[in-house]
Amino acid sequence: MHATYDQAPTLERSPEVYHVLREMDRTGVDFFVDVHGDEELPFVFLAGSEGCPNWSERLKGLHGAFLGRYCTSSGGDIQKEVSYEPDSPGEGKTCICSNQIAIRFDCFSVTLEMPFKDCLSNPDPDRGWSPSRSKRLGASILEPALYVRPHLRSAEPFWETLPEEDVYVCPSPKY
Repeated sequence: MHATYDQAPTLERSPEVYHVLREMDRTGVDFFVDVHGDEELPFVFLAGSEGCPNWSERLKGLHGAFLGRYCTSSGGDIQKEVSYEPDSPGEGKTCICSNQIAIRFDCFSVTLEMPFKDCLSNPDPDRGWSPSRSKRLGASILEPALYVRPHLRSAEPFWETLPEEDVYVCPSPKY
């Protein structure tokens, strides 16, 4: 589906994207998480919208606060330091779903990536990454979502008063 975001979706080329975007336009979007599996990085991580032209202190604060709380609620499966290299300002790839949504709705929008084999920051030598861990990770997203909810459209500079564990950390693909 990523490739369809570079072009305007049509009923012929990508009916699923066309209908989902129409409904999103109708209702609006304040919070968006696109869930994927990554074949290369053996971590659970968020890929943010840092390269989007609308990346702001508000979105940076939301990213940091959400990820800070998610690190706690996930039982150690997600971490802050390792992710894809963030795009340079204004260079966000518009073929990436979460970037398109961040731009289109000026909202918190990320891609959640899970490893295919195991998570190096919280390894399970017996089972590796498993369907049950994916379910727990999915359930643990609710607490951080509720945590950032009051700030999703806030005009107040909430990021100036975030606790240290919720401050944005610029990730790196190096581990």
